[in-house]
Amino acid sequence: MRKRIVAGNWKMNKTPSEAALLIGELIPLVNNDNVEVVFCVPAIDIPCAVELTKDTNIKIGAENMYFEDKGAFTGEIAPGMLKDAGVKYVILGHSERRQYFAETDETVNLKVHKAFEYGLTPIICCGETLKQREQGITIEWVCMQIKIALLGLTPEQIANTVIAYEPIWAIGTGVVATKEQAQEVCSAIRACVRSIAGDEAADAIRIQYGGSVTGDSAPELFAMEDIDGGLVGGASLKPDFGRIVNA
Repeated sequence: MRKRIVAGNWKMNKTPSEAALLIGELIPLVNNDNVEVVFCVPAIDIPCAVELTKDTNIKIGAENMYFEDKGAFTGEIAPGMLKDAGVKYVILGHSERRQYFAETDETVNLKVHKAFEYGLTPIICCGETLKQREQGITIEWVCMQIKIALLGLTPEQIANTVIAYEPIWAIGTGVVATKEQAQEVCSAIRACVRSIAGDEAADAIRIQYGGSVTGDSAPELFAMEDIDGGLVGGASLKPDFGRIVNA
């Protein structure tokens, strides 16, 4: 049985003092040992978040990292820095990173390898634009992203990866994919993993849905066979996140 995983992506929100207040509010709301709960917070909030969640069921994730150990890469964060700070997960290849900061499938793959080198669990994002969905190439597009992101990993590493399917047209728009749309793509992702890494990895890998998830939409989405949780944006900054975790 795959353990459900719900991760909050805080994006560029909350100062350290604001983060402390929010974490204090959310801790009792997400206290559920049947679900892996992750707060992916801005880098400046990581020390505070790690300290405040030390004796809870919550793990802390980062929103990005670079694919080198160290060096002259001004403004970037190395995987070793995240590891030393107590981070357990890292979001890689989010559509906003691809859109605004020119990330590619190839750089995502480099980051995935580096994450495993440092014992960090990657949450790999994939998804299509509205135009790509209308063109009928959603499955092909998403599977291409997955194949490149996982290139060179062992089946064991792939089994321990988290994939977040986030249709770009649903991120921050208030529009949620139907449970059938989400299941169709998540099922295709699992089939794609099966084709490159075998049955064991495909059955073990956890696949999230993301894109305007709320406490109202979460129960029917998480009831789908191939959806193992969610990557949650705006709602992760509100008490509603507790409803999503407990869905």
